[in-house]
Amino acid sequence: MQHRHVPHPPTGGGSSASAMAALADAKRGKKRGSYNCGRCGQPKKGHSCNLSGAATPTDSSASTADPSPRQQYTHLRRALSFDDSDVRRSAGAEEEVVVEDEEEAGSELGDGGLPASCLWEVMRRLPPAAMLAAAQVCKGWRETARRLWRSAEELRLRVPARAQVGFVGSVLQKCPGLVRLSLRMESVVDATMLACIAFSCPNLEYMEISTGVTAINRITGDELGRFVADKRCLKSLKMEGCSNLGGFILCSSSLSTLWLSDLHSLSKMAFNCPNLKEISLDFSRHENDTTDLTTMVDGLARTCLRLQNIHIASVRLSHSVVLALAAANFRGLRMLSLLLGSEITDASVAAIASSYSNLELLDLSGSSISDSGIGMICNVFPETLSRLLLAVCPNISSSGIQFATAQLPLLELMDCGMTISDPNSQGPPSEENIDCESQQVSNSKMHLIYQKLIIKHSRLKKLSLWGCSGLDALYLNCPELNDLNLNSCTNLHPERLLLQCPNLESIHASGCQDILVGAIESQVNNGSAVENQFPSKRLADGSKRVRVPYFLSPQPSDFKMGRAQKRRCTLLMD
Repeated sequence: MQHRHVPHPPTGGGSSASAMAALADAKRGKKRGSYNCGRCGQPKKGHSCNLSGAATPTDSSASTADPSPRQQYTHLRRALSFDDSDVRRSAGAEEEVVVEDEEEAGSELGDGGLPASCLWEVMRRLPPAAMLAAAQVCKGWRETARRLWRSAEELRLRVPARAQVGFVGSVLQKCPGLVRLSLRMESVVDATMLACIAFSCPNLEYMEISTGVTAINRITGDELGRFVADKRCLKSLKMEGCSNLGGFILCSSSLSTLWLSDLHSLSKMAFNCPNLKEISLDFSRHENDTTDLTTMVDGLARTCLRLQNIHIASVRLSHSVVLALAAANFRGLRMLSLLLGSEITDASVAAIASSYSNLELLDLSGSSISDSGIGMICNVFPETLSRLLLAVCPNISSSGIQFATAQLPLLELMDCGMTISDPNSQGPPSEENIDCESQQVSNSKMHLIYQKLIIKHSRLKKLSLWGCSGLDALYLNCPELNDLNLNSCTNLHPERLLLQCPNLESIHASGCQDILVGAIESQVNNGSAVENQFPSKRLADGSKRVRVPYFLSPQPSDFKMGRAQKRRCTLLMD
């Protein structure tokens, strides 16, 4: 068992003091983060954690006055493209210049006796600030840097708070062939910045603008609409901090992916994007948001018929919005994520099931669906659904979760965070202030506060039970499970925990009792999470199963010297 702290992605890359320091930084290997945030337990994709200790997920934009769990739940697109390896790194990623096609650098010696090909390979791995510093070393390095800039197809750049638009323009003008651009803004984002990007990157296809704590996005809806209309090659647009849009009309025949976050009180939303396949709209958590989501969905149904992935996070999501979505009948819809809609009920599930029978991902976190709604999901999607996310759904019990895992054979990911929760539990600070909405738990469920959960599934890989303080017994028989989140499962009894999951790689146990952590560690170390090391076979007459030694059957790749090699499991405590 290995204990370690989980680092959060850095908030931005820093400039190098010298070219040699930049070269040293470039040698550090890139590390992929785990599936879950180690502090709060929610998936890391599009997530910005503000917690210093173990807690349930908190929305950074939520009000600080008595926030409800539904409002605390999430920040950005936590479902769309959930496990796609092609998704670019989040906004907190380090700076980088990506050169897809290598030039013929030659084998002749450059300045300092270093072969030109080696210099090319070293410098192409430098972040933008380091490459600017390296170009000042000598004429040879400056020429190599110039050729690298011209060959760059992708740029990830952090714009400091004191930087002017001229800084971004000077960097972008070095990259005439730029196709992908990701800006981490710590300064002001306005129409001047958009004009600079449009002028410097004529072939831009993918653009992402993320905002830091000090950033201000002043782009209006009209300015964004003109930018999209002018960039006829633009395929993907992702932008944070869109609170000043007011309203917009987007017209593009090339745009296929659109992510906008921090939206608020939009007076108009019109889309004329016939090739749009993925849309993610994340609204502010303020109750005074006046956006008409029903009208927005009706507009999408008229002009964006090729939509495959839809994500909407808003406290104004209601059953009427779901009915409009069902009437739209997007035939290619595969991923549907409707977050924070407390007015979404079992009737809404029925409407979804009647129109979309081929969903592969369904996220109704923060809704009011019950076990009956789960039953409808299982009846309609047994042959397609592989990812089901039902976090912060207070009307769901352990029986509904067990039924879902039993009836959905293709399920690989399930998030049930804060479903089996104890309203009397003295949990983290973020759970103490619960408003009237979260206290409307039916009296019939009070006797189910402490529940047990038994899951046996052959394909489940990721299971999240963060914040399930009402769970006191857990039995898992999931041979493919590699990631288990038990953060803040404060009432789970060590003697009622059984993990039969030989492929477990990560267990999140932040906020759990020490005795439970010890029990988890003991089960993994003692091999109770690894069993059935020898396969079974029947005798020739088919009368009885017997254990077959590995020397009589094909040996697995992890079998060495007559003993099965257990996977190393990491216990994440922070």
